[in-house]
Amino acid sequence: MVKTVGTAGGANRQGSRRVRGAVAASCTVLTLVTAAACTSGSAINGKTTTKDGFRQVAQDSGGALTVWVDSTRLAAAKLYQKQNPGVKMDIVTYDGDANGSHYLQTKVQLFNRTGKGWPDVVFSSQNNEVTWAVQAGFTAPLNNGLVPASTLGKFASGANDVCTVGGTLYCLRNDLSQAVLWYNKKLLDKFGYQLPTTWEQYAALGKKVASEHPGYLVGDAGDSFAPEIYLWASKCGANRITGPKAVSVNTTSTDCTKMAELMDGLITNKSMSTSGVFSTDFGKNKADKVLLMPGPAWFGGALFRGTFKTPAGQIAAAPAPQWKDDSSPATGNVGGGTWLLSAHSAHIKAATDFLTWVTTSDDYQGKAAPGYPAYAPAAATWLAAQKSQGYYAADITKPLQDAATQVWPGWGSGQFSQEAIWASTVKPGLTAGKTIVSLLPAWQDAIGKYAQADGYKVSK
Repeated sequence: MVKTVGTAGGANRQGSRRVRGAVAASCTVLTLVTAAACTSGSAINGKTTTKDGFRQVAQDSGGALTVWVDSTRLAAAKLYQKQNPGVKMDIVTYDGDANGSHYLQTKVQLFNRTGKGWPDVVFSSQNNEVTWAVQAGFTAPLNNGLVPASTLGKFASGANDVCTVGGTLYCLRNDLSQAVLWYNKKLLDKFGYQLPTTWEQYAALGKKVASEHPGYLVGDAGDSFAPEIYLWASKCGANRITGPKAVSVNTTSTDCTKMAELMDGLITNKSMSTSGVFSTDFGKNKADKVLLMPGPAWFGGALFRGTFKTPAGQIAAAPAPQWKDDSSPATGNVGGGTWLLSAHSAHIKAATDFLTWVTTSDDYQGKAAPGYPAYAPAAATWLAAQKSQGYYAADITKPLQDAATQVWPGWGSGQFSQEAIWASTVKPGLTAGKTIVSLLPAWQDAIGKYAQADGYKVSK
């Protein structure tokens, strides 16, 4: 059975802060690792047992497994149900916490108060859910017996760092979203342009395109995830997590301003759009004008092949540009998503089986998933499938594999959503004609305020 629950708006974000105090007052958390054991409402008929590193409620072998997914991951849940018809499932679709909606957090706070309602397994498009979910006692530890070390060891290096608190793993990464330079080979060849390997060459090419082929684009700055593509790759210290509740915020350093200046120049000469790649305007008027597009691994399938309907044999991927004086390659990351298993689940075995399957299965991750799998064996299958389908103009394997190891670790995954902050602080300014450079101080101030509201100590 598939159900849909409502998405979260501003009321839900405000409500999450109102509820947080009540939840904290009901359960004093001594450490993040032991939080799951103290949350109220975790027992069924008062029966619990400590196993796999946390207090488990009485198990129910006959009940349905409740799985929450976004619309993109609905196919995964349906495939699992088809392959496992003996497993009773309630599949619920929600917004996946897209753009930091806090829907999941708000609902978990409600479930903690009422002592019921938690899903068994949930997908989130965000990589920062453990920053609140562990303390709320929602997510179960996975590396204390539930998921074998032999399985965990096959995830890409660093993929599950965002899921780890104090050495304990509380979620599994769905996919990697490392940024590369997507390009239209047909157009590059037609215009006689060479692929840029440095950001300086990229900027120069954008200027040349604006002069010689006005209307064609080398990038887009209109999406809320734009800083995760450009500023992250430039090693801008916008949100360096320095402790469990500490963050360093500096958006006016040279690493930030030089990328902001590059983007401003391209926006001014109109070779970089500010529409947003998923907007109606972009799809209708600009999709076939994309010459270059820095973006995540999933741009190839979800954006060019799926949304833009770019014909086969045109699109390929190259390494993300680097600053010419930087000898340490770096790139950004847009999304990736995580899977969490509820510490309140009365179906631990079934939930663990699904969680393991959905993150490691070749049938889904290797052959059907839209993004680059975090599980390395599935990633190899996924890359082979991309090559065999014949859509790309060149083999995308090496650029994506290399980029997977070059995501700059200094961009943290705090409890606050950078996408939401950028959308409310920088995007309106861009729309009003302001430069990104001029908006960097306001961005820094907003990040600090959001972080402080979530209990972070902010430094520069």
